[in-house]
Amino acid sequence: MQLGIVGLPNVGKSTLFNSLTRAGAEAANYPFCTIDPNVGVVEVPDERLGLLGDFYKSKKITPAVIEFVDIAGLVKGASKGEGLGNQFLAAIREVDAIVHVVRCFEDGNVVHVDGSVDPVRDIETIELELILADLEVLERRIAKTGRAAMMDKSAAAEVKILKKLEAVLSDGKQAKTYEPEDEDEAAFIATLGLLSSKPVIYAANVGEDDLADDGASNAYVQALRDFAAAEGSESFVICAKLEEELSELEPEDRAEFLADLGLEEAGLEKLIAASYRLLGLMSFLTAGEKETRAWTIKLGTKAPQAAGKIHTDFERGFIRAEVVNYKDLLAAGSYAAAKEKGQVRVEGKEYVMQDGDVVLFRFNV
Repeated sequence: MQLGIVGLPNVGKSTLFNSLTRAGAEAANYPFCTIDPNVGVVEVPDERLGLLGDFYKSKKITPAVIEFVDIAGLVKGASKGEGLGNQFLAAIREVDAIVHVVRCFEDGNVVHVDGSVDPVRDIETIELELILADLEVLERRIAKTGRAAMMDKSAAAEVKILKKLEAVLSDGKQAKTYEPEDEDEAAFIATLGLLSSKPVIYAANVGEDDLADDGASNAYVQALRDFAAAEGSESFVICAKLEEELSELEPEDRAEFLADLGLEEAGLEKLIAASYRLLGLMSFLTAGEKETRAWTIKLGTKAPQAAGKIHTDFERGFIRAEVVNYKDLLAAGSYAAAKEKGQVRVEGKEYVMQDGDVVLFRFNV
């Protein structure tokens, strides 16, 4: 999963990126590494892995990972190249979702590019730039495909869809507000990589004092939540400055610091939970003495396709899946004991995977 972090300049976007990527780099399997100057890989925190790793005395524990792409602060005119906007907009065309960091705090020492704090205005500024960038993409595609449409029915069908999308965007609406007529149309639209079609998670960046009540007394946060709810997006409250401090602590000290503040989880956990909900994701687990590992799949994925996540041969030669919930396995004390209690189920090709399943796939190629 890849998430692109966007926002206006000086909203705390890069502070959040740096703190998230450092905080997620505590284990040896996936230490923080810079793929590009603005891409970081972090682990998905999952306490089940540690429990199962201890249970099996696993030699290796491998969590699921997320890539964060830090996009330089966007400004008005980014779609036309202002502030190197085109370069950075292109960087988020391939991400699965956008994390939009929005300033929800007052601080006279931190300049706001528009002179005042207004979350909804700031969101709309970024959204407009994404829409304008998408319009350029559609205009170029229509011009190119239109030449072939006279002689090619499939090209003519594509132009028809492109023009319907163009009309939506020209009306100031995002591409994701357009409802495809069928699955084929939806599949074609997905290939366009339109920025305004990406699902969005809004991160309300607040001062430390607003964390205790999760921003409930912050009018800026409430305005952002109302906006996000109206468009069906996820939102959460975070203090980027505090996250930066947390990222420099050891895991034990971090947990103690959070407890002292009356907080149950850090921003990274909030963001990952929001992204999994938004994208409809879950994790199943494989465990043993050699390795305990988490695998991220879409909700509703059937057993053979989940097996294919591990290796294509597993899906191609799928026979059955032996499945047990991780809690039942741990409570039983051993795999054999769980099997004796009837908690290990044998599932076939139609089994829909569940979050927390510990699976042993049987296959033959």
